[in-house]
Amino acid sequence: MNVEVLHEAGYEQALVGLSLNHKQPVEKMPQVAERLYQKNGGHNKFLESMVVWIDITAARYWWQQFDTYRIGVTKQSESTMHTILKRSLTQDDFESGIDPATLARLNDLIAARKFMQVKRELPESFLQRRVVCTNYKTIRRMIEQRHTHRLREWQVFCVAMREQLAYACFLVDCYE
Repeated sequence: MNVEVLHEAGYEQALVGLSLNHKQPVEKMPQVAERLYQKNGGHNKFLESMVVWIDITAARYWWQQFDTYRIGVTKQSESTMHTILKRSLTQDDFESGIDPATLARLNDLIAARKFMQVKRELPESFLQRRVVCTNYKTIRRMIEQRHTHRLREWQVFCVAMREQLAYACFLVDCYE
């Protein structure tokens, strides 16, 4: 699994919005944000304005769980439909490799251009790359719900967010 934050935007704009709610100057909003980020019920909605683009390569089984988070998330991905027949697969195309006989079978199907059969037999460990656009509030919810998940990939994702996001301090209490 590979997780890379490509870009973040909206911190200053989120503070302007927060200043409207509190009728205070924007300069005071970082302190207000520090008080509110961990409160739910709409108090931390400024986190929704902090947008993050993330480049993620992960196994299909992980993406199935990630797709639980539909609110505040858009995705663009490598299309299996458009790419699966373009080249032979290698062990590197899978999370931890696959049985060599399975790989040979898939490559035979690819060579024969049997798209539907490849799709049916493609293991869940097949890696797919997506660029995800989401926000801090959604990432915070993911971390709250998944940081101790038994799939190792969730821990990789959570650590990557804490290490790479400019305002990871808004996620810290998720681990307390």
